[in-house]
Amino acid sequence: MTSTKQALIGHSFNLNEQIAYQPGSVVSKTLLDKKIGTLTLFAFDAGQGLSEHTAPFDAVVQVIDGTAAVTIDSTVHQVQAGEMIIMPANLPHALQAETPFKMLLVMIRA
Repeated sequence: MTSTKQALIGHSFNLNEQIAYQPGSVVSKTLLDKKIGTLTLFAFDAGQGLSEHTAPFDAVVQVIDGTAAVTIDSTVHQVQAGEMIIMPANLPHALQAETPFKMLLVMIRA
């Protein structure tokens, strides 16, 4: 049996259709996990988020659906579908979904 991740490689697909919202929850789905980095889809119900943390690598958030507040080093950035934001390595960051919110997180391990 072919895994979902393997089935996506080499084929076009719609990111929004690859993950569904769950009431009161944060859902994640890893699309690619390599030594150099990861691609992970997230779906946040409104009001859900990720608490403040740091990461040793740069990360890119591509907003797929909805709106959220992304805090990087105490500065709040409003993001919406069609936008992206880069979170620098080693700076504290957090995310709070203002509406149901989907994003692709690209973590670069270099």
